[in-house]
Amino acid sequence: MLQSIKGIYKNGEIKLSEVPHQVSESLVIVTFLEPQNTPQLKHTMQFGMFSGKQQSTEADFEVAEFYGDSEDALDWT
Repeated sequence: MLQSIKGIYKNGEIKLSEVPHQVSESLVIVTFLEPQNTPQLKHTMQFGMFSGKQQSTEADFEVAEFYGDSEDALDWT
């Protein structure tokens, strides 16, 4: 017996609006009807938010790269 039940997909999860009748386990097919435009989550940082007249270069990122702390006795290799 085929059943159709309305639900919502959000953040990787599907929540059904009702419990399927006489089904404890079954394969399912999910069809996305109309995507709802949800506002994108704001990121703490985004490209260019601290930029002024001078943009960062590849050399700036190389200088900032973390190679481990030789004094913490951890193996960073």
